[in-house]
Parts: sequence; C-alpha cells; structure tokens
Amino acid sequence: MIDKYKQAFQEEAREILLELESALLELNERREDSELVGRVFRALHTIKGSGAMFGFDALSAFTHHLENAFDQVRNGRLGVSPDLICLSLAAVDQIKAMLDESAGQGRADEAKSAHILEKVRELTGTIETSPPKKAAPAVETPAATASATRDWQISFRPGPDLLRTGSNPLLLFRELRQLGTLQIEADTSAVPPLSELDPQRCYISWNMVLTTAAGIDAIRDVFIFVEDSCALSIDPAATSPQIVEAVAPAASVERRADAPRRASEQATQASSIRVAAAKLDQLVDLVGQLVTVQARLAEVAARREDRDMQAVAEEIEALTTELRETSMGMRTLPLRSTFERFKRLVYDLGRTLHKEVELTFDGGDTELDKTVIDQLNDPLMHLIRNSMDHGIEPSEVRRAAGKPATGTIHLSARHAGAQVLVSISDDGKGIDREAVRARAIEKGLAAPDARLSETEIFSFILAPGFSTARQVSDVSGRGVGMDVVRRNVEALRGSIEIASQPGAGSTVTLRLPLTLAIIDGLLVRVGQARFVMPLGNTVECVELTRQDIENANGKHLANIRGEIIPYIRLSEYLEMRTERPEREQVMVAETEHGRFGFVVDQVLGDHQTVIKNLGRLYRNVQIVSGATILGDGSVALILDPHRVAQNVIRDSSIRPHMQVRAPCPQVVA
Repeated sequence: MIDKYKQAFQEEAREILLELESALLELNERREDSELVGRVFRALHTIKGSGAMFGFDALSAFTHHLENAFDQVRNGRLGVSPDLICLSLAAVDQIKAMLDESAGQGRADEAKSAHILEKVRELTGTIETSPPKKAAPAVETPAATASATRDWQISFRPGPDLLRTGSNPLLLFRELRQLGTLQIEADTSAVPPLSELDPQRCYISWNMVLTTAAGIDAIRDVFIFVEDSCALSIDPAATSPQIVEAVAPAASVERRADAPRRASEQATQASSIRVAAAKLDQLVDLVGQLVTVQARLAEVAARREDRDMQAVAEEIEALTTELRETSMGMRTLPLRSTFERFKRLVYDLGRTLHKEVELTFDGGDTELDKTVIDQLNDPLMHLIRNSMDHGIEPSEVRRAAGKPATGTIHLSARHAGAQVLVSISDDGKGIDREAVRARAIEKGLAAPDARLSETEIFSFILAPGFSTARQVSDVSGRGVGMDVVRRNVEALRGSIEIASQPGAGSTVTLRLPLTLAIIDGLLVRVGQARFVMPLGNTVECVELTRQDIENANGKHLANIRGEIIPYIRLSEYLEMRTERPEREQVMVAETEHGRFGFVVDQVLGDHQTVIKNLGRLYRNVQIVSGATILGDGSVALILDPHRVAQNVIRDSSIRPHMQVRAPCPQVVA
C-alpha cells in the first residue's frame, strides 16, 4: 500500500514541478508579483511536505532550503533576481533527477545538489545546517537556539483513515522538530482490545508543546496535507510547558462534531480519481472491439429483417456510440500543459543564443487525444528550436529593423472538423525562399530550371538532411530536426503546412487527427470495393449525372449550387477497372487545398470506424491512413482526402481547376 502511495506522490510531484517551472518563468518576467511568489512557495512546500511524509528524505531536505529562500522573498527579506530564478530552475531539474532515482531510473548527482544549495545559501545569507535525521520515537529534542521563541500547545487528533492514505505521523513530528524544541505525549485511550484492533486504522492522538520562533502559519503548514481529515488546534501556551495527562472530553466532542465536515470533504475529494493511462488504452481497445461487434450485429439484423432484433441492434448502437464518446473523452487532454512546458525551453535557448524571446500561446483549452499529445512533444520542440535559432534575430538586428528587441514565438491550437490545427509562429526574419531553392538545387532535389511554387519550395525544408545553415551549432544546422518533425507528424496521420513572409516571420501548421483510435466515417463503394472517408472533412454528398459530365466538356469539374468544384474520380485515381454507373455520387470534402469532390459509385452511409494499422509493409502508402473491419468481416481502407488531393495537385501537369486526372498506383483494391 505504501508503494502505491509513493508512486502517486511521484506522479503528483512531477505535475507540481511543471507548475513550479511555469511560475518561476513568469516570475522572471514579473518579479514584483506577490501572487507568483506565493505559487512558487506553495509548490515547494507541497513537494517538501509530501516528500517527508512518504520517506523521500533527501528530496525533502533539498527542497527545504529552496523553500526557505522563497519564504524570505515572501517576507520581503530577499528580492527576486535572475540568479535566484536560474538557481531555482536548476533545483527543479535536480528534483526531477531525484524522482527519477527513486523510481530506479539513473542516479542524481549529489555534488550538483551540494553546489546548488551552496549558491542558494550565498544568496540568502544563511549558514549550512545538517539535514534532518530519520524520525525516532517521540522524545524530547534539544532546545532551540533561535531567539524570541515562545511555546505553542498543539492538539493533533487524526481521523481513522490517516494510515490508509499513506500518511506517517512520525514524519510530521520530525518536520515540527525542524522548527524548534518539541515535547510529545501520545493518548492511547481509544485503542481497542487486540481482538477488535484494525491494523490500518489510527486510534492514537497526540498532545504536543513546541518551543519555536516560527509563527502559527509555519506550524500549520506542517499539517497542510492532513488538516482536512483531523481535529487540529494550535494555541499559544498560557504558562510554561506542561504536558496534558489525559485527553479532555471536549476534544472528543470536537472530533465527533467535525466528522460530518470531514466526510463531506472526503466525498468531494473522491469525485475525481487518478487512472493509469494503460487502463484507459485498454478501455478504448475494448470499446473498439465492441464497435466492430455492434456493426456485425446491425448487419445481421438488417439481413434477417427481424424487427425485434433490429430494435435491439439500434439500442446497442446508441449505447455503443455513447460509450465510445465517453471513453474517448476520458483520453483527451487540453494542450495547455504541453504548451507551458516549452516556456523552459525558450528560456534556456534564449540564454544559450543570447536572444530575448517571449513565448505566448492561445487555444490551450483545445483538447486532443493523449496518444497524439505524447507524440507531439518532439515535433514542437524541433520547431521552436528552429524558430529560436533561424527565425528570431538578435536584439540589435531587430532594433535596426524597427522591431521590438524581444522576439515572440506564438503557439496556437484550434479545432477544424475532425482535426486539430497546431501552429507555431514567430516574428523573425522569415524563410529565405531563394536560399532554400538554391540549397535544393545544390542537393539535387530540384532541377535548376524548375518552376516551383512557394509551397513546393518550402516542402524541401522537410527533406532528410536539408538545412540552409552553413555552420553547425549546438542548437541546429545538422538538417535532422525538420525531418524528424515530418516523420513524427506523418506517423500521426497528420500533415504540415509552412508559410512565411520576408521580414515578418514564419508559421508552421500541424494538422493532426483528434484521435488515433475511433473516428466517424462515411462508407462508400467503388466497384465492388468499399472505402471509408473521414466524416469530419465531409461537407455534403450530391449526385453526378452523365449530363453534368457532358456540361463540363470533359473536365473534372462539378457545378454545385453555383460553385465550381474540381473532383477526383476514385476509380480512375486508384486504377480500378470498374463499369461507370449511370449516376455517380460526389462526396465534397474540405482539404488543405480547398474543397475537392471525390466521385464514388455509391455512398452507403455513416460508419463508426475503428482504425487498424496496416503494418510496416504499407507504411509508405500515404493516401491510406489505416483500415477498418466492417460488419460482414471484410476490410475497408480508410482514405486520407488531404493526401489524395495533394498527390493529384503535385502530379498534374496543369492546374487542378482545369483538369484533375492523375492515376496513382499506390492502392489496388
């Protein structure tokens, strides 16, 4: 049980460290903000107190020194300086290393810890003190040496579940001893006979006298993690310390009266629980299998024309849809925490490159599948590093160009149908089109006389080993960063768009799927083969008659309510030998290149699509984003309309609005 709570502490501590890092970086910009100082202090105090409670002694002792420094800042005895921020961020990294060590992942450098603490002591002007020792049985400790001390009478009556939550009262007493002299007496009057004793229930309460120069807030902070589930009183001692021999009856009344409040608070705390990501993944996999079985049931019910079975199938379909949406919602997370963690990257790179850069973001509440978020970290990191090194100019260059000395990198996110668009923009010098073109010709990626559009020129940046930098730095210049971005985004079935204005900056947009597990699709038929098109991209479906084709004079264009839309006939594009029906259907979809129509023989209807990977053999088939199992057990490929449109535009010898006819032998159905 203790190991379970230790693991919970490690997970929560890492979350608190992210909040601490974010608060420190904000404090570096607004050094007089008392609220930010409070956020930093509370985060440090939480890590220290929780660490001490669960036996992370070295981590707790290390954090204690940094907490004291920010206590001085909070009380106005120390100012926020760049050195303090830098040391604090180094301390955050060291605490992460200590957590990794406790989890069996490497070792924390003790010499680095000592160096950081020495620098902290130099800033605060405090002398070195020995770290607290392991808690011993409750005995009187040496007298405190601090001046202006006073006695405090402390009554601590924990709730019965103190031990079940992983709390250790001896560790609380050890933290109290750090404040001064502590005298303790345990009240065992509530301990039942051995035959009735529950080993996980706390029956003991304690009366203490603490002689210290600390104030009541510092004493109460020791109990911050258990105060809501105990009866606690802290009062100035009226006379010299005298340990109470027995528990006053009023204390028992106080505990009973406080019980309903504690029960209410515990019920509130239980409204949210921590669930392992692996369990959520397993749940989504099971829901995916359920969706497949439900589709099979619907197929059987429709074939038998049994009303009762059809009614049951419809009810199961409704329940499956609701369960699918609920389980997928459990696995989605807002992008805010992902964006915030890059503040540290910008801060460190700014110091390395001697550039002043501010990171801003919006759309942090946009939610995305956790699996996608986990794989998004590396692409965003490479893009930010590129913006810092290649995009943002040094301060003196920016001033000469009439720009603010501080550059800006902006992260944004928004939903677009069944996708999320994540953009990374900077206000730097932009991308030199001619330099990219020249480098592409030099590397043999383009012919010297090729007429290339801006999109085609910028696409060379994503090629393996491509870089316009003539010198390799510690940050970039090796030509591997953008290639990593391209491969990672394509692995997520996403795409990349690059835009730039000389002197005004660049924007890279990642178009990502909301989820990698289950999507709403539109099932279509081409010949005898069936395909799935993502429903989130679909605008509408209309008929395409022979008369419509004749009116277009042989061009692949359709007049849909006055709008001329180019279309792609999938049977031709996939080189399928099928007989063209009298009436075809056009599925109009939004793509990166505008609206395109996709001509199919028949639109069969909506389909809850469980995405299955095709395996390594088909990893280079870009127009297919996966496959799904239909109700009759057959397999349907999931087409990517963005890739299909992109390939047609790239392979067409003339503009797509004039004619769209580009057979692609990548898929044979």
